[in-house]
Amino acid sequence: MSKHSLFLDSSALFAGVISANGASRALLLLAEAKLVTITISEQVLAETGRAIVRKVPRALANYRGALRATGLRIVQDPKPDQIETHKDIIAHEANVPIVVAAMQVKTDYLVTFKRRRFIDDPDVAAHSGLRIGTPGDALAWVREALSGT
Repeated sequence: MSKHSLFLDSSALFAGVISANGASRALLLLAEAKLVTITISEQVLAETGRAIVRKVPRALANYRGALRATGLRIVQDPKPDQIETHKDIIAHEANVPIVVAAMQVKTDYLVTFKRRRFIDDPDVAAHSGLRIGTPGDALAWVREALSGT
């Protein structure tokens, strides 16, 4: 297992699956090469699947292939009491389970495109203890980590 661990939310996973390039796609390719480990929760799996079926159903096969090829680790969603304990960690209530799941797996980086909900509120990172950024931010961090600088 890689020592560089990423937790993708549905926005980052969706982008990696439907795009032939970009930072999200690069992160999935790094996971295929076993240079990073990507974890998602059951909620992320379900949200991403629904979004693909609704927006780009032709990409469903790519989604299933990405799940297999990258060796994504899928973890259970946090229990209701765990979510309740951390209900104030992020303003948008639907994202609490994502933050809590990332905290539970002790990921190095929570990757999201939801800047307003996750990144622009510094309290989310401060209270969760997570490094949070866009796929481009995460890719830069992985490159730096892999180069040893």
